[in-house]
Amino acid sequence: MNPAPGPTGPLGPVPGSPVPAPGPAVPDYGRLAAVGPYFALDTSFGPPPEGFRPLPELYGTGPDAPLADRLRVVARRLGTHEPRVAASILHLGLAARFWSVGLGSAVLLGTVPTLEHAWVRIPDQGPIDLWTPPEPARPEAGTLADRLHAAVLTGQLDPLAAAVRAAAPLSPRLLLGNAASALAGTLRVLDPHAPGAARALVAELLDRPPLAGTGTLRTGPRGTAFRRNSCCLYYRVGPGAGLCGDCCFTAPPTRREDGRNG
Repeated sequence: MNPAPGPTGPLGPVPGSPVPAPGPAVPDYGRLAAVGPYFALDTSFGPPPEGFRPLPELYGTGPDAPLADRLRVVARRLGTHEPRVAASILHLGLAARFWSVGLGSAVLLGTVPTLEHAWVRIPDQGPIDLWTPPEPARPEAGTLADRLHAAVLTGQLDPLAAAVRAAAPLSPRLLLGNAASALAGTLRVLDPHAPGAARALVAELLDRPPLAGTGTLRTGPRGTAFRRNSCCLYYRVGPGAGLCGDCCFTAPPTRREDGRNG
């Protein structure tokens, strides 16, 4: 039986009394920001910072929802009149944001934040800001890959995909390709910091449903490369936009070929 905590005086525990064991430590999520802005997670004490709203509100639908407003901003900045093009690029960036926090935490801190109580702020430029109250890391069932799958794919990318599809007609296959592309892009940024652990986790996630079959990951002494089996539609932004580095196409498709890229 563990001894009960001893008496405490005005300056702390009374000498000679049993000292209670410290509780679980809060992970140092501040380390993530050093990798890049997409990896940053604010866990400062106190209420959510000004201008933040609960993360689930990001997945609301309708013309006045935060995602719909952001979609209009992205379309205007890209100079496209096709909502599905802007929606795909917006989805790709948000997926990269969530993968960066999840994968970065898993590799550098050995834990995965669930973001169950997270709040979000959408800035004028750059990735969304994320804040979550500081919570001690606790033993969790499953491997890091299991927890990444639950926290990022199920917890964030599933509702994000549903909200994006409510705003624009995009196929589930395209959005899964975006999720895989964002994961591979996160790996490229994180790889110099912890190549072995990061590569193993990403390879495992890409080998299991629903990302299995979305593309091919190659790793080597010079880094990593990924070739997806779908297209994010960026080439449709306008003449000269070109293709992304991991696109399934080797040249921008013609209109007749366009039906294959979903």
